[in-house]
Amino acid sequence: MNTSFEYIVESAWLAEHLDDPNVVVLDTTTHLVPREDKPYDIVSGRSDFEAAHIPGAQFVDLDKELSDPNQPAHLRFMLPSMQVFAQVMGRLGITNQTHVVCYATANHWWATRMWWMLRVFGHDKASVLNGGFQKWSREGRAIAVGQSKPRVASSFEPAFRAELVANKADVFAAINDQRICTINALRPEQHRGEPGGSNYGRPGHIAGSVNIAAIHIVDENNVFKPLHELRIMFSKALASDRVITYCGGGIAASSDALILTMLGHQDVRIYDASLSEWARDESLPMETA
Repeated sequence: MNTSFEYIVESAWLAEHLDDPNVVVLDTTTHLVPREDKPYDIVSGRSDFEAAHIPGAQFVDLDKELSDPNQPAHLRFMLPSMQVFAQVMGRLGITNQTHVVCYATANHWWATRMWWMLRVFGHDKASVLNGGFQKWSREGRAIAVGQSKPRVASSFEPAFRAELVANKADVFAAINDQRICTINALRPEQHRGEPGGSNYGRPGHIAGSVNIAAIHIVDENNVFKPLHELRIMFSKALASDRVITYCGGGIAASSDALILTMLGHQDVRIYDASLSEWARDESLPMETA
């Protein structure tokens, strides 16, 4: 895929820059295990990291380190405070000048979630590794094992960008606003409200929203689809004044947000609480089929 590397970088580019002191690679791997009694169990990807990772990469736990611990139990991945985010970035050796490359050994949306959080806190020098660790390892590139070597601590100055985040009121107001396109990034069967998968409280999708599943923006090799295909896929959203993306907990939604931003849309927001909040509130409209 040919595109500007401020959003997506290729494995060949990263291999050439692993020793660049201004580049920090983050492994954001997280696993969600569906449950009948709740949407899912969250399993850290740290063991995956220690089994195999890109040389020099650092592991960051999106659940334990970069989620707001003061939220209710069903809102597990809400944005942390600016102070917490800055502390974690500083520990990882990330400054405001660092080029951060994000990847995962699981679904690509964990990397795009990290990309989005960096942008929310004012850092635009963030990229996602195309194909993730899957492509990197398939190509026979260097792999390290064990814990990462700590980087020298640094200072990160956050600047919160509220225009990248949507809340429940924003989404509700968008339902009858033809200028705003609201996108559900969950799988089509979840969008339709079919049995199975994660249960966020009520089946289906936010009334009026369209489905562009994050799983469909990559091919069978976990590589982002060509730009011309993505432009067609997102054509309605690109013609809207504003786009709000959501999913179950603001994770998969970040993949759609990445593509829209890369394609030039100037007003893309993520509903951070997503269906984890919306579906539990019976007063809020949902649809199936």
